[in-house]
Amino acid sequence: MVGVTVPEWPSVDHSTCRHCGAHVTDRFRRVFGDDGDWAHRCDDYDAYARLSRGSAAGIDVSVPDPETWPGRHGGEADA
Repeated sequence: MVGVTVPEWPSVDHSTCRHCGAHVTDRFRRVFGDDGDWAHRCDDYDAYARLSRGSAAGIDVSVPDPETWPGRHGGEADA
């Protein structure tokens, strides 16, 4: 009987947002993530308007970022 050698590949954990480290589901990564199923942004720190346009896939979008535009998309404005 001939043995089969299986190379040991480093495990890749795609279950965290690359922006903030929050947990993201497999479904979120498949729907919103990039071609490698990485989520570059998640709904903990980004708005759906941006996520649906590609921010989770690492694409720059024209909708203002809630982290840099306080008061936009549910963020709190500084008074």
